[in-house]
Amino acid sequence: MKRLSLALLVVFLAASVAGAQHIRIGGFGGNDTIIVEEMIELFVRPALEGTGITVQYEPVADDFQRYIINALSAGTAPDLFYMDVLWAGSLIQSGVVEPLNAYLEKSTVLKPEDIIPSLLDAFTVDGTIYGIPKDFNTLAVFYNKDLFDYAGVEYPNNEDTWDTFYAKLEQVAAIDPDIYGLALQPEFARFGALAFAAGFTPFNAEGKSDLSDPAFVEAFKWYTGMAETGVGVMPQDISQGWGGGALASEQVAVALEGAWIIGALKSDAPNLQYGACLMPKHPGTGQRGNFVYTVAWGMNAASAHKEAAFQVLEILTSPEVQQWVLERGLAIPSREALADNPYFQQDDPEAQANYVVFLGASDGNVLPFSFGSYGGDWTGPIDQALSAVMSKQATVEEALQEAQQRLDAVMGR
Repeated sequence: MKRLSLALLVVFLAASVAGAQHIRIGGFGGNDTIIVEEMIELFVRPALEGTGITVQYEPVADDFQRYIINALSAGTAPDLFYMDVLWAGSLIQSGVVEPLNAYLEKSTVLKPEDIIPSLLDAFTVDGTIYGIPKDFNTLAVFYNKDLFDYAGVEYPNNEDTWDTFYAKLEQVAAIDPDIYGLALQPEFARFGALAFAAGFTPFNAEGKSDLSDPAFVEAFKWYTGMAETGVGVMPQDISQGWGGGALASEQVAVALEGAWIIGALKSDAPNLQYGACLMPKHPGTGQRGNFVYTVAWGMNAASAHKEAAFQVLEILTSPEVQQWVLERGLAIPSREALADNPYFQQDDPEAQANYVVFLGASDGNVLPFSFGSYGGDWTGPIDQALSAVMSKQATVEEALQEAQQRLDAVMGR
């Protein structure tokens, strides 16, 4: 069936909802407040005119995860709310999030196949869908063109393996003692994508996390080894807080980041000539690895206006809204059909970098940045191990043994 435009939604909404219903929407504060309120004014309210449905955005400036957990427990939560992939699992398991399969089956404007599969899978449990991703990010290779040009080295590209990628970084790092190839953030949030490329999965068939897995160890040694050889450097060692800051300082040639780096580079390094490509492939598996960082719209299972809330959700994730978000450079859309969007064909670094990030969600071993009910506690021991090795406080063997013990404690084993 041909998808209906946002304008035609009004007819269906008016026919299916009777009486006044006020839908509360909960989300992040900060920049999201202006963005979502403008989105509501431009798209949601016009589409709901005459239906009796009104909407209100309720931004939360502080810890949103803590807020939504407390509000759902107290019965004061909004009808629709953000669910970050990192902690959505524990929320879903608690039974406070409404299953959406029945609503999607009846919808004429939103179907599961409309959404990039790896994104929807992140909010699906045993075949039941609990959230509709509103947008997302993946990791990409962001590189300083000038440094590669100065070194006379070919830019990183989509065909790079770990071997060719390392060789390029090594050559750039050789041009000056104060220049490094890669920003080595001591975080599973970056390193983990490489482990996935090698074939590692956070939880094996028995539900355990095995840091002695050869794929994990190989990726760990490859990543941390760059600190030992000087091909890479931790951002903190060059007085930077993250990979984007290191790239903007022009002390490193490459950072593994998502589209969030684009705004930072525009602000902090407006003259930096940069490019982006997909993550390098593992030379043995031939696969890339990547994370999906995403936030979905979830529905309160205790909402008194579920049908109306879902209709608002349809508008918030409509092609028109996602096109507006994309063209403003705010986020990468979750609808698969936008892969052929004219925006991605523009000849400017921002559009091209966003397209690379978009493609990253469907290329290789792509897993959500989610670790079940353990949340961010799961990554902590690995982060500590990365930092310990790269700061020469422990050997790889010592660090991984300690990390396994800490991880087992987190998982109650």
